[in-house]
Amino acid sequence: METKYQIVDLQSQYQRLKSEIDPAIQQVLNDSNFINGRQVKQFANELASYLNCKHVTPCANGTDALQIAFMALDLQAGDEVIVPAFNYIAAAETAALLQLKPVFVDADPDSFNIDISKIEQAIGPKTKAIVPVHLFGQATDMELVMAIAEQYKLYVVEDNAQAIGAQIISGKYSGSMLGTIGDIGTTSFFPSKNLGCMGDGGAVYTNDLKLGEKMQMIANHGQKLKYQYELVGSNSRLDTLQAAILGVKLRHLPAFTQTRQAAAATYDQLLRGIERLEIPFRVPYSTHVFHQYTIKLSTLEVRNGLKKYLNDHGVQSMIYYPQSLHRQVGYLYLGYNTSEFPVANGLSERVLSLPMHSELTENQVAEICSLIQSGMKTL
Repeated sequence: METKYQIVDLQSQYQRLKSEIDPAIQQVLNDSNFINGRQVKQFANELASYLNCKHVTPCANGTDALQIAFMALDLQAGDEVIVPAFNYIAAAETAALLQLKPVFVDADPDSFNIDISKIEQAIGPKTKAIVPVHLFGQATDMELVMAIAEQYKLYVVEDNAQAIGAQIISGKYSGSMLGTIGDIGTTSFFPSKNLGCMGDGGAVYTNDLKLGEKMQMIANHGQKLKYQYELVGSNSRLDTLQAAILGVKLRHLPAFTQTRQAAAATYDQLLRGIERLEIPFRVPYSTHVFHQYTIKLSTLEVRNGLKKYLNDHGVQSMIYYPQSLHRQVGYLYLGYNTSEFPVANGLSERVLSLPMHSELTENQVAEICSLIQSGMKTL
């Protein structure tokens, strides 16, 4: 059956913003300054203002952002970096590429974020950093993460690729935007992200101006002045066309977030109480910007059955993530037993993400939920 409801609808978003995006692109074409054009600096300043953050360096993608962060912190081969076992590969991959050792920690069964109660037992003499990933749109408990980091003198790199725009609403960091609490925040502007461009893009940000300047140099071949290489750097730039597009979309990000939150509220209302299905848990200390709306089913068979039923009826759904990182072939060298991290392993068998994007209407969510209700009766 033809897909009626996609997991993300970039075409409809573009059509809505076409009258703003097209002139922004045309201006870049007119200027013909495709690398480090004025729109790149303008977007960096606007993002810094939005995040209430002192320094933003745009870069080529979210994975590069993590690499730049690790390099800026002078992490050395053999140093250990704590990352969630239930997560996208980028943080572990970047650590491995820099000859650091990813150390996995199990997931919290409710929020799906890293289980903070298990971080301390993963800390050893070579541990240098913690990478809390704000999964699916809401915060890891940064107050607890920062307390652990302070106790053990560790760096904190927040992977905020899925939660840009989310904010801490209680406790020590109340009012802070996610990504601005640790030493460094990173994000991705992959097209499907809450703030996405029309290609690849990313950014690193910090409230430490010295660190921010260093990251800017690393992203630009380690140079502060042209042809003067003070650091070993990389070549990681956000191109001017993407910066112009992001500048437009950033102005709409609060409205995008409200639409996602409204859709999530409708999902909650219509899915709550269905047997063998759990709606997403909300942490009490942050807002949720719903990069994904991820339900949890009772078993692998029920999850896979519902996914097939939805697909057969024109509704796209996705499994984020189908296998814990310690079970991935490329990371077996780390020596973990595949039965370790039982929560992460269990989540990979039970989670299912439903359509969630800035163009989703209440009626569309209602139709999707009706199909879910029907589908669950068949399983």
